[in-house]
Amino acid sequence: MEHGHIQLDGPFDLRLTVESGQSYLWWREDGATYGSTDETTRYLTTTRATGEPAVVRVRQDGDSLYWESTIDAEPVVRRRLGLDDDLQAIRETVPAGELVEEAFDAHPGMRIVRDPPFAGLVSFICSAQMRVARIHGMQQRLRESFGTPVSFDGETHHAYPTPDQLAGASEAALRELSLGYRAPYVRDTAEMVADGTRPEEVRGRPYEQARETLTRYVGVGQKVADCVLLFSLGYLQAVPLDTWIRQTIEEYYPDCDRGNYADTSRALRERLGGEYAGYAQTYIFYHLRTGG
Repeated sequence: MEHGHIQLDGPFDLRLTVESGQSYLWWREDGATYGSTDETTRYLTTTRATGEPAVVRVRQDGDSLYWESTIDAEPVVRRRLGLDDDLQAIRETVPAGELVEEAFDAHPGMRIVRDPPFAGLVSFICSAQMRVARIHGMQQRLRESFGTPVSFDGETHHAYPTPDQLAGASEAALRELSLGYRAPYVRDTAEMVADGTRPEEVRGRPYEQARETLTRYVGVGQKVADCVLLFSLGYLQAVPLDTWIRQTIEEYYPDCDRGNYADTSRALRERLGGEYAGYAQTYIFYHLRTGG
């Protein structure tokens, strides 16, 4: 077992970061979906950063983050939790406004995650019209049914399935995991990735072109594509237009409503400062969803 300590530079809140609806690939060791935390609360995820599957466990105590794994997981933790993001500099790029200022002030330390692209893609395909607890449950059942077993601290966990592992699943088997109509989407998308059409290949392309490319996957529309770009691929300008954000546009930014997804997204992105608009969107989304 390896372990390490990261001295945090700038504000960081582990609970806000992993419980704010950005990721369904972390889980709490205490079995809760969301809830209050203290310095003993530990979160787990899995990684294939070194090629072989490994479990990573983290907890926060003040301005220190502690991790444990069977690998040197510090680079994974830093990347997955956005620890190198300069929140102050990011905030300064967002045009001043009452809602934005209120959201940033209310939730200091929330970072944008960088989930593994394939797992992020599948998890957001599963998220359509689903409550948070059910989305988390789907990801855990996918791990346990198709993922490689991983021993960690005396227990057996399962890595997130590879594209090959999910491509080999039958639609019936996926439906048994409560994926419903999403089952063929997950299987067919896994087949595409297993055959070499990898989501990370869009990195470096212009943002809107990258979004359009991701919609080639089965069950992926523009909103899901934006989620993958923002929460997996580092396109921090992406602004997924879900129900909450559309309501926000109606109430706070009505002039950004252009009648279609692409133009409305572009207008909101410009209103929120462009380069880091996805950060502002995520703060606003979480602030309004939790009632401030």
